[in-house]
Amino acid sequence: MIRYVDDRGSLEDARSALAAADLLAVDCEAAGFHRYSDRLCLVQVTCGGRTYLFDPLALDPSPALKAPLRDPTVDVVMHGADFDLRLLDRDLGLRVRALFDTQVAASLLGVDGVGLGTLLGIRFGIQLSKKYQQADWARRPLPGPMLEYAARDTAYLADLAGQLRAELLEAGRLEWALEEFRTLEAVRFESHPARDPVLQVREARNLGAREVDRLREALEWRDRIARQRDRAPFRVAGNRTLVEAAERNPGTVGELADVSGMNAALAREWGGELIRRFRSVDRRPAEMLTGYPCRAATRNGRRHRHRPEVERRLTRLKAVRNATAARLGLDRGTLISNAVLEVIAEAAPSGRDELAGLRGVRRWQSDVLGAELLASV
Repeated sequence: MIRYVDDRGSLEDARSALAAADLLAVDCEAAGFHRYSDRLCLVQVTCGGRTYLFDPLALDPSPALKAPLRDPTVDVVMHGADFDLRLLDRDLGLRVRALFDTQVAASLLGVDGVGLGTLLGIRFGIQLSKKYQQADWARRPLPGPMLEYAARDTAYLADLAGQLRAELLEAGRLEWALEEFRTLEAVRFESHPARDPVLQVREARNLGAREVDRLREALEWRDRIARQRDRAPFRVAGNRTLVEAAERNPGTVGELADVSGMNAALAREWGGELIRRFRSVDRRPAEMLTGYPCRAATRNGRRHRHRPEVERRLTRLKAVRNATAARLGLDRGTLISNAVLEVIAEAAPSGRDELAGLRGVRRWQSDVLGAELLASV
């Protein structure tokens, strides 16, 4: 049974039901594929055979969700929770305790194909439709088929979590999963400093400095339009279209409209501004051009090259990780990521406590790999 929660009466009914539950299956839908903002548009919660679809665009669902999500005695099952946890934190100020992430659990079991649809198909013979994967969840009213689609994402999570928990316990990996879940529970939304937009365009690295500066102007132009229209930027104009415009450097609105993929109406309404931006770039002396920045390998945006001894350590650490992952039947990145191995290679820890204290190293990883990693630094 599905209950749409968009008014005080339905919210109070949902609050009573969730307060009595000992397990909640939770999922979220956001609008980022269609809208400029990836704001939270729907929160699905299944408990006791009923699914509540909370509409955060109509009312604040926090009064019904806050207490049960924070109750350490109430299991909260999610699939691929990282992004949803950030949305819940940012848009509703909600935190989750007693998390069980079925995607993480399947990964730690070495399962091939950890998508929810794949797992449900193999284990329960349930086929999840993909029809509304890229739907506009900010539209209102949401049609019935979209509501049914959203409800199916949480309807089977409890059964899936029960199977995976039993398999983790049998494999001796339940503690691994629990540590990962506790780490996920600490996830919070963080706003990051704006990156140079040209770094998000693969073709930009092959452009000349003046063309890159034109592209940067085009990306900022598109972003302003997307924000004003509340549309995802790629729905205003694609990256390849802007790259071609930066290369061709059109001098008129008509020439801009001829660029492959450029919407003629967009060119007529907004093209004059983009052409003025391009002319501004053309007037810059060569020494004033920004061009393409070094691709960031570190947080400060500067290219980072490891010292030779660190590179040698990293090679040895990867060899240990790869061999252990093959033995355990795990994906290499699931066992331990390259980014964490780089931290270990740089730090060159001399003991287990020092290794376990490094950023990103889990206790279970130290238990499984610690001796071999320490022998390789």
